[in-house]
Amino acid sequence: MKTLAIIDYGMGNLHSVSKAVELVAPDTRVLVTSDPAQIREADRVILPGVGAIRDCMAEILRLGVDDLVREVSADRPLLGICVGMQALMSRSEENGWVDCINLFPSEVRFFGNHLKEGDVRLKVPHMGWNEVYQTTDHPVWHNIPDGDRFYFVHSYYAEAEGNPDIAGRTHYGIDIAAAVARDNIFAVQFHPEKSHRAGLQLLKNFVQWTGA
Repeated sequence: MKTLAIIDYGMGNLHSVSKAVELVAPDTRVLVTSDPAQIREADRVILPGVGAIRDCMAEILRLGVDDLVREVSADRPLLGICVGMQALMSRSEENGWVDCINLFPSEVRFFGNHLKEGDVRLKVPHMGWNEVYQTTDHPVWHNIPDGDRFYFVHSYYAEAEGNPDIAGRTHYGIDIAAAVARDNIFAVQFHPEKSHRAGLQLLKNFVQWTGA
């Protein structure tokens, strides 16, 4: 039986992610764990995240999750979700700029207090369903129509413009990176575990993906 480890560093939406993976991959053993040995032994790894990046990175660094993520993503698939994706970037503007794990060169930016679409002022945080347009042909997009909708909750975003690793984009006042991919890593700003059919298909695809 294959094993998937969801990294528990105290800052993730762990229960809903694990239940969603169990639903789409009943033949996979799903572990929610902070044990480095269990994470190293897993065939696939998920890095979730919710809350402020300062608090997430403090726990990631305290527990050595940064080095662990670098290690395991070198030879097996890793999925970052929401702040878990942001933590993989170089740094975040949130909390007065916070250094992140730096597996992707992009920076994470604040939408701003006066975000507009034409003359309409947009609410921040961005919360709700948005169309995601795939910018690369990746196995994790299998059987997901281009422009399908996913559920977002965030005030900060990775830039789409000039992003060498962008795998999917969405638009909320500006174009943002909805997904990034490099080697064995696929990471998403949205919450697949809250995105119904499309999100479950993405998780199923990740479990079946063998990596780069």
